[in-house]
Amino acid sequence: MSNFQQLNLPPQILKSITKKGYETPTPIQSQAIPALMEGSDLLGIAQTGTGKTAAFAWPILTRLNKDKQVTRSKNVRTLILTPTRELASQINTNFRTYSEGMGVFSGVIFGGVGKKGQITMMSKGCDILIATPGRLLDLMNDGFIKFDQLEVFVLDEADRMLDMGFIHDIKRIIAKLPKEKQTMLFSATMPKAITSLVNTLLKNPKRVEVTPESSTVEKIDQKIYMVDQVNKLRLLKDLLKNDEIKSALVFTRTKHGADRVVKELTKVNIKSAAIHGNKSQAARERSLKIFKEGTIRVLVATDIAARGIDIDRVTHVFNYNLPEDAESYVHRIGRTARAGREGVSISFCEATEVKFLKNVEKFIKYNIPVEEDHEYHVVHTKEEIEAEEKRKLEHKAKRLEMRKSSRPKTRNSQNARSGSIKTKAKAKAKSSSQGSAKSGTTRKKSSTKNNRTRTNRNRK
Repeated sequence: MSNFQQLNLPPQILKSITKKGYETPTPIQSQAIPALMEGSDLLGIAQTGTGKTAAFAWPILTRLNKDKQVTRSKNVRTLILTPTRELASQINTNFRTYSEGMGVFSGVIFGGVGKKGQITMMSKGCDILIATPGRLLDLMNDGFIKFDQLEVFVLDEADRMLDMGFIHDIKRIIAKLPKEKQTMLFSATMPKAITSLVNTLLKNPKRVEVTPESSTVEKIDQKIYMVDQVNKLRLLKDLLKNDEIKSALVFTRTKHGADRVVKELTKVNIKSAAIHGNKSQAARERSLKIFKEGTIRVLVATDIAARGIDIDRVTHVFNYNLPEDAESYVHRIGRTARAGREGVSISFCEATEVKFLKNVEKFIKYNIPVEEDHEYHVVHTKEEIEAEEKRKLEHKAKRLEMRKSSRPKTRNSQNARSGSIKTKAKAKAKSSSQGSAKSGTTRKKSSTKNNRTRTNRNRK
């Protein structure tokens, strides 16, 4: 389809599309929307940045707009499950933009914030609920959410949900949903676990596959920088001095690593912020906000945020640490080159990450060019890789041993408490025994003394 009018969307949605500056439907929108408007279940295989949120949002809003109902207390008409808080918030923002003037209410439920506001929201009913699995289950089990009015269920980023260990929570949630509903499942990849889920969850679904499973965004200029681990920060600082880098995402393997990168960048006056699982929801949203506004031009993130950041104008993605699985690489670099723009992906590769690089290149079927024009360039020989791997393993073993030796030797809390009580009882008994013995000795001495006194008196 060449224009949005052909999709038979309500005028309110068409107005919001014009405001957003969208010109033509993306492939997933033109293929998925007609099937969803007919009420079919859908399996959508698409990477982030392809316009899939709008592909399911517009048909849902069209459905609710046609069949206006009062959503009862604690009830939901549409449930959308997402893996991260950031993604839930951004989907909600999109729904509110698209539904302006429709009288449709959408809300979010996720962990990291208090339950009180979410319970109050659900007490009034919610037309469209976007949630993460953990907190949703909590409120369901406490009786604050019901699905008597549920019409549509969306499972977004299904493969990421599985990666994050949500499969059991998802199954528990699905078991509570009514059988009669329209279901949509979106995933960037199709591992066996997703295929199994599709077979049990969807009824005669329409399948829409926009890109091959292992492809990366073609417009991304990918580069590899071979560098020693100790020089990664120096290289990052040098590269970020380039004014052409307007907006950069830097991905690290660990939360501690993300904080360290931000700390070091701040020292050289490069404004940045970190976003990861240890940050509160308010701190994460604040970091995203100032990044979007351009107050800072560098956002450092862990993989938990890789699919939850929806920003069109990211010019560069840095893999400070190469991910251990190739699919995560695809999702990371997919943060740039969005909305038809071009982008750059720069990956640092230390000796112990060469194996990850080989996996990535095999997965994307592309040999990423190596950038040698920098002062930290090294050639990772087989001997150096083996030596570095050995050193890393020894360091890890030593660190684990130190943790073990520094850990206090305590039993579990119940046994510890029991032991403590027993110890106190023993001490008390011992004290009492000693006291009794002492008292007995004192009484004995006193008795002996009295007997001597009586004897002396009798003699007199």
